[in-house]
Amino acid sequence: MIRSSIAFLLLAAGCARGPQVVDVQLLAFNDFHGTLDPAAGSNGRVQTTDAGGVEFFATHLARLKASNPSTIVVSAGDNIGASTLLSGMFHDEPTIEALGDAGLQISTVGNHEFDEGWAELYRMQTGGCHPVDGCQDQTPFAGATFEFLSANVAFDPARVDQQALARSGWTPRGNGPQTLFPGSTIREIGGVKVGFIGLVLQDAADIVSPAGVKGLTFQPAIEAGNAAAAGLISQGVKAIVVLIHEGGRTDSDDPNACDVRGPIVDIASGLSNDIDVIVTGHTHHAYVCTMGTKLVTSALSLGRVITDIDLAIDRRSGEVVSKRARNEIVTRDVPKRTTVTALLDHYRPWSATVAARPVGTISSELRRQRATDGESVLGGIVADAYLEAGRAVDAAAIAALANSGGIRADLIGQPQAQPGGPRQVLYADVFDVLPFGDVIMVKTMNGDGILRWLEQQFDNPEPASDRMLQVSGITYRYTRANPAGQRIERASVRIGGRALVPAQRYRVVSTDFLWNGGDAFTVAQEGTDPVATVTDIDAFVAYLARHSPAGPGRQDRITRLP
Repeated sequence: MIRSSIAFLLLAAGCARGPQVVDVQLLAFNDFHGTLDPAAGSNGRVQTTDAGGVEFFATHLARLKASNPSTIVVSAGDNIGASTLLSGMFHDEPTIEALGDAGLQISTVGNHEFDEGWAELYRMQTGGCHPVDGCQDQTPFAGATFEFLSANVAFDPARVDQQALARSGWTPRGNGPQTLFPGSTIREIGGVKVGFIGLVLQDAADIVSPAGVKGLTFQPAIEAGNAAAAGLISQGVKAIVVLIHEGGRTDSDDPNACDVRGPIVDIASGLSNDIDVIVTGHTHHAYVCTMGTKLVTSALSLGRVITDIDLAIDRRSGEVVSKRARNEIVTRDVPKRTTVTALLDHYRPWSATVAARPVGTISSELRRQRATDGESVLGGIVADAYLEAGRAVDAAAIAALANSGGIRADLIGQPQAQPGGPRQVLYADVFDVLPFGDVIMVKTMNGDGILRWLEQQFDNPEPASDRMLQVSGITYRYTRANPAGQRIERASVRIGGRALVPAQRYRVVSTDFLWNGGDAFTVAQEGTDPVATVTDIDAFVAYLARHSPAGPGRQDRITRLP
């Protein structure tokens, strides 16, 4: 649709508002990740300001909402998944309830919404007790008071697990192809209609457990977004907002800067100019940009920032005539929202005993940040823990590989009892590091398959970007500048201290996530003769019990050559 020249003149001139212009406020956030309590360390700051915590987050939302009665609260996804213990222990029911209490109304799905599978995500919307753990807090779970959208998540009920389908209560919405949730929704506010479209990154299936999304197809975001926008226009909606769980990256620590690069740049260009605002996420960066005719925003992560988006909409045409946005820091110098505090206090006793259980000590803080070669201090220790768990059930296990993306936080531990002494580690600390509950498995791979698995670290998920695996029992050198498929120096690869033989079969330890092809490591699916052990968190807890105080080892497993 071609916008009217009047609307463009109003936008360009920034003319004074009158009775025919409605001021609509959108309050947006993304990548909350079940972070109910304020995050520790740098994850709990914006620049030098302590930020985040759902009780403060809800208070800031209420303050901003009070400034405009025509307000809608939206999210660009990953509200749940990779959560802290207080939320994750209860399958993220506390986060769904807390965000509803805070005022969330519409959210797209993110990749982490699928961490426990599509059926569990559907339960988050509709309610009901968990199919295995029941209602752990002894009260019913009513489901989200806000609406999930998924315009590019095609759902084939004939291909999904039929028992899960029956339990979920999912019902088709009319005839023809279906999406898991509605693709769009319309809200009338202040006498004008605003349409919202929900999208998730097309590669979502590569970064979640394949079993959890069997029967789902993640379609191209641009194609699905434009089709949804055309559908809204056909219903007379002229003000359109896309909520997309995909984003960009910036080198600035200013939450309102715009020097963005990454997938969202091409997506914004490809989306129809009938779309006015794109609220983004996934990358955990903050920015406010204008890309062509579209306002593009992102609100960092973990409830530390809220994007305040102001739209002036012409009451007669329904067109957006001006738009602006600013990222507001969720400071902790405001009162906590009492209703949210009461909700958390209901759950805390159920998790407190588990959370406070000591599991070991560390000699110093263990960081997950990777060095230039790809290794991280914490990643190496996690891989060591996996290898020990594998050897406990299969003495032939010789090496382990761990995905860096599954390590979600640094292991800081508790304040030292005496300066220079070890730091105590509680179960809650370990859960923050490994919140997914992946199962550690031993499988057989030949040497050639291991080499190809390592080669898949590069140009993943996109050219020039790497998903480096953390390894134990393996050492190798690589040259990033070499052609694809030739980065690993074959002669340098050693497994169990000996040169790797391409035709030899090895027993290798990894998570079910990687063995199922997660993070686009499709070669791992060639593994055979599986033996399951314990979950990743149980493996790490057991490792700390045996090796306390655990400390950094030599960072010499992976070497990057010039």
